Amino acid sequence: MFVGSSAAISHTGKVRSNNQDSGYAGSNLFVVADGMGGHAGGDVASSVAVNTLQGLDHIYASPEEAEVTLRETIASTAGDLIHLVARRPELAGLGTTVSAIAMVDEYAVIAHIGDSRIYLWRDEALTQITTDHTFVQRLVDSGRITPEEARFHPRRSVLMRVLGDMDPDPEIDTFIMPTRPGDRWLLCSDGLSGVVDEAHIQKALRLGLPPGRTADMLLKYALDGGAPDNVTIVLVDVGGQHPLVSGTATIVGSASNPQGVKVPAITGRPLLPTSWLHPGRQAANEPTHFEPEPEYLEELIEEDRRRARRRRIGFVAFLVLIAAVIITGFALFYSWTQTRYYVGADDDSVVIYQGIQQSIGPIQLSSAHEDTGILLADLSQYQRARVEFTISARSLADAEGIADRLRDSVVEEPEPEPEPTPTPTQKPTPSGTPTPGGEG
Repeated sequence: MFVGSSAAISHTGKVRSNNQDSGYAGSNLFVVADGMGGHAGGDVASSVAVNTLQGLDHIYASPEEAEVTLRETIASTAGDLIHLVARRPELAGLGTTVSAIAMVDEYAVIAHIGDSRIYLWRDEALTQITTDHTFVQRLVDSGRITPEEARFHPRRSVLMRVLGDMDPDPEIDTFIMPTRPGDRWLLCSDGLSGVVDEAHIQKALRLGLPPGRTADMLLKYALDGGAPDNVTIVLVDVGGQHPLVSGTATIVGSASNPQGVKVPAITGRPLLPTSWLHPGRQAANEPTHFEPEPEYLEELIEEDRRRARRRRIGFVAFLVLIAAVIITGFALFYSWTQTRYYVGADDDSVVIYQGIQQSIGPIQLSSAHEDTGILLADLSQYQRARVEFTISARSLADAEGIADRLRDSVVEEPEPEPEPTPTPTQKPTPSGTPTPGGEG
């Protein structure tokens, strides 16, 4: 007999108007079923599955016996749904996922169909035990997309296998795994796994709180994430430090309603189809998930390829558009800079420049327009400093006016006057001295 503790919780979520999920936590059996097929069909399908499986909550002689019983009972439930739809045509298209664990001695016997999940928390590590029977999982398995891309793929809700009224002999995954004290098993609908990533699931499980409090924490994560779908969680601790509070089975979701499988018959048919009256609204018996034909699968794969090509083309077009905007913007900016002028220095002379003083990396935004012929050496120290720092001008005429004022400020030094040439003077002759040739 199984020794441990468990908890089950189910919530409608923040978007759905009703809860189509069902959950069960008993003495040896634990189940999550996510119904689909419109307002009434999903309720009925998950309720039928859980109510049928309740009868399997007992002690088994061996894990192999439990495996065969689970597989056959779940498969026979498809026949029950088919007969139900035959009596109630308004429920056509109903279906449900089923993920179940039967504890037998030291083994967990697992049965699974659909995209609800079973995780195992052991030695501080979280492992997904079941494989989603979805279209995007096939894309992941074939390497077409990554698991992260699968979380946000528009076809992530398309089921390849489901328990419903379309297949009287559904393929059920069953296998047996050893379990041990300290293991924690998590069964959940995609209302949790599709919203809360594994990092946050591990965060809640790592705290080691009782199953009920842990389930409440996981539900809060889903609600904080928007909870667009119903959320159902069943937690099972093997052995563990939290004793079983009660041996009474816990049933949650639509299966907890005694009238869950008694859907009122349609008393009359509307004059117009509801899809005509409400074109943007899902019809009541339209399945939220469905099992496509093989041809449809190929069409979806081809559509996915086309989407990938469109995504690549769109990305390239976006890059080209961004580049064009940047180039056009730079061209307009450069054209504007060429309407500006300033006066500056070039080596030892004053020059009028066209453009602005700044540069973008190695790109200069100005060029020499005219050499004024004014030497820096002829300017005063103040004027020279102004020119070297550059003087902005409003236009070319303004720049030429600045150059003219600089030219006028140049003070030419007068040329030095030549020194006068000295005139030679005659030496005076002494009086009484006879001149040569004179009389004595």
